[in-house]
Amino acid sequence: MEKTRKLPIGIEDFREIRKEGFYYIDKTGVIEQLLDRWGKANLFTRPRRFGKTLNMSMLRYFFEIGTDPKLFDGLYISQNKELCEAYLGKYPVVFLSLKGVEGLDFEEAKACLMELIGQEAKRFSFLLDSDKLDVEDKEMYRALISLHNGQYVMSETTLKYGLKKLSELLAKHFDQKTILLIDEYDVPLDKAFQNGYYREMVALMRGVLGEALKTNNFLQFAVLTGCLRVSKESIFTGLNNFKVLSITDVRFDEQFGFTEEEVKKLLADYHLEAHLPEMKEWYDGYRFGDADVYCPWDVINHVDRLCDEPDAEPQAYWINTSGNDLVKHFIEKADRRTKDEIERLVAGEVIEKEVRLELTYDEIDNSIENLWSVLYLTGYLTKVRDKDLTDSLPDGCSALMIPNAEIREIFETTVSKWFDDSAKAWNRSPLFDAVWSGNNEALTKEMTKLLRMTISYHDYREDFYHAFLAGIFTGAGYVVESNKEHGEGRSDVIVKDIRNGRVAIFEAKYAKTLDALPDACDTAIQQINDRMYAADFRDDYDDILCYGIAFFKKRCMVRKK
Repeated sequence: MEKTRKLPIGIEDFREIRKEGFYYIDKTGVIEQLLDRWGKANLFTRPRRFGKTLNMSMLRYFFEIGTDPKLFDGLYISQNKELCEAYLGKYPVVFLSLKGVEGLDFEEAKACLMELIGQEAKRFSFLLDSDKLDVEDKEMYRALISLHNGQYVMSETTLKYGLKKLSELLAKHFDQKTILLIDEYDVPLDKAFQNGYYREMVALMRGVLGEALKTNNFLQFAVLTGCLRVSKESIFTGLNNFKVLSITDVRFDEQFGFTEEEVKKLLADYHLEAHLPEMKEWYDGYRFGDADVYCPWDVINHVDRLCDEPDAEPQAYWINTSGNDLVKHFIEKADRRTKDEIERLVAGEVIEKEVRLELTYDEIDNSIENLWSVLYLTGYLTKVRDKDLTDSLPDGCSALMIPNAEIREIFETTVSKWFDDSAKAWNRSPLFDAVWSGNNEALTKEMTKLLRMTISYHDYREDFYHAFLAGIFTGAGYVVESNKEHGEGRSDVIVKDIRNGRVAIFEAKYAKTLDALPDACDTAIQQINDRMYAADFRDDYDDILCYGIAFFKKRCMVRKK
C-alpha cells in the first residue's frame, strides 16, 4: 500500500472515508455479528473516541436504501454474499447523533434536539409526494420540518412522537420497516446533569426514545451508542427486548478500537514498524470483553504526525476530545482517601473497587465511590485481566489500573490541576492571616491542611513544594515571584502584598524523615540569612516576614526568622 494514503483525522463519515480513499481499518464484521443475534434495541457502551460514530455511519450506509454497494467492495462483509443480498441497501434508515444536544438550560437543549430531528426528517422530502401516504401522514411530516425564523419548531407532541412517526412514514413509503440509529444517546443527559435540568431532560428523552423503541410496529431494529449505560428504568421503562453490549461483553469486543494486529498492519503500511513499542506503551491497554485494544483516535493521530515528523514523541491526543465534565464533578467532591487511591494508581498500583455498569445520573452523587465506575466506563481506567491477578478479588469487586502512559500523563497534568483547582476553592483566609501575623503554629496547621487536599504523582521533591507554595497565593490578589534572584541567591517564593506594604519570603526544604522537619526548617532560615534575601525589599516594604518551611510528604513545619 502506498505511503501517501490519507489518514482520516476527525472524519467519522464512512462514505467520505471510502469515496475519498482514506485509510480504513475494516470493522464491517459488526454488521454480521449484529444481524446474527439482534434485539429490538441494541445499546453499545464504549468510551469516547473508540470508533462508535464511524461504526454507526458504516451501519447507515450498509442498510440504507439507495446506498452505493461499491462502498463495501473488498471489505470483510462483502464475502458474505447471502447477507449482503438480503440486507445491503434494503431499509430506510433514520440516523441521529445526539452529541450536540446541549445547552445551559433545558429550552436551549430541547431546541437542539428539535433541530436534529428536523434536519434528519428534511432528508426525506420525497415523502411529501409519496402516493403511499395519506393527507394526515403528510401533515405530520410537515410538522416535523416546520421552520420559524430559520429554526425548526415542533409542538411537544410532535417532538415526543417525531422519531416514531418518521419511522412509520418511511416504512409506509418503502413498504419496509425502518432501522433507527442513535449515536451518543447519553450526551444530552450528561449535559443536563452538569447544568441543572436533568429531570426535565430525562422526561423528554423517555418520551422521544420510549415511543420510538417500545411500541413502534414500524421499527426493524434500533442501535444506540453511548459512553455510560443509563439505567433502563430511567429511560427505557417497559422495553423488554433491550440488548446491552457493554465494555465487559465478549460480543463485538474487537469491533470498537484497534487490535494489535490492526495496529501492526497500519504501521507496516506507513513503514513505521519500529514505533510499535511506543504505540503499545502509550495507547494500548484497554480491555473490551476478552480483547486488548488500542484507542483508534490516538493511533491515527500519532501515525499522521510520524509521517511528517519521524522523531515525534508520543503525546496525549485523547484528553481534548473527551467529555470530562462528569469526572471534574467528582474531583470537586473527592476526599483524602480518593486522592490517595489516585496517587496509588499513577504510581502503577492496582486498586480494588466495585464497578457499576448501570447508573442513573441522579444517583451518581450518592457516593464518591461511583467515581471509579465513571472512570472505568469513560476510559480513564481499565480492568486487570483475571490471569494477571495474584490474589482473588472480593465478591463484586474488580481490579482497576491506568491503561497506558497517555492516561497516566493525563492524570499527572489535567486531573492533578482539577484537584489543585478544587483545593484553591477552599477558604485560605486563615492561612493568609497566619502569614501576615507571623503565627507559626497556625501557618503550619493551615498549610498542612491544604497540602493534604492537593495531589502529587511524583516522588516528593523540592520543586513540587515550590509549585505548591506559589499556587497557594496565585490568584489571591498578591504578586507572586518564584525562583528569582534576590540578595546573593535565588529565593524560592516571594509573596508581595503591595497595597499593605508587606512581603513574605519563603524558603522550602524537603526533609527525608518526619523527625528531620525542625532541622530542615532551621537550614531554610539560615539560607535566608546567609544569602540576604530580605535586603532587596527594605526600601519599599514596611514589613518583611521570612519563613523557613520544611516538608515531608503530606506534612510540613513552618518557622519564622
